[in-house]
Amino acid sequence: MTTSAQLTCALEKIDSANRADPNQEMVEGESMPRELAYSQHMTRWLFALEPNPSERMQIACRAQHIERWTMPRADFPEGRKAYYQWRQACGRMHGARAAEIMVECGYEAAECERVETILTKRELRKDADTQLLEDVACMVFLEKYFADFYEEKADYDREKWLRIVRRTWGKMSPRGHEAALKLAEGMPEHLLALLQEALAEPES
Repeated sequence: MTTSAQLTCALEKIDSANRADPNQEMVEGESMPRELAYSQHMTRWLFALEPNPSERMQIACRAQHIERWTMPRADFPEGRKAYYQWRQACGRMHGARAAEIMVECGYEAAECERVETILTKRELRKDADTQLLEDVACMVFLEKYFADFYEEKADYDREKWLRIVRRTWGKMSPRGHEAALKLAEGMPEHLLALLQEALAEPES
């Protein structure tokens, strides 16, 4: 697959933006900016789920968390409602930044708007590209962040964890489910048991 100059331009600009993240993540023994690492995880899982992805999907996945540290969760009140408001605000910001970068790289307006729509996830379940982005994001969470999140939120009770797992599962497509079940085979036993329990009895 040939990579267009526009795509190269967009990915490089997204990576450059994410290199400014002051937060760090360890990847294979090397410390790197957290959102740059996240964007690389997203790209890797995109190609795992869709071997020949479109340019817009490559851009959307790379920009999924672009400059997210500039809109921290702490800027919003506590509670589930405020959490979703934060998530929606992040999606709008990521979409706008991705579209801005695409314009700079010479993409047509319609394609820029398309990527912005994908990143806001307004058409989840209805739009194949948006669903693919969600599948990729869920796989990255399960592989790279689920275990740490579980330890961080040790005060959550079992029922809350079951709801989290079921909701994550409910956002994924059958293709995502297949990949997640395969990934789960290598999970720590306590996380695998949680997944199995959540799927054995879906949330009512």
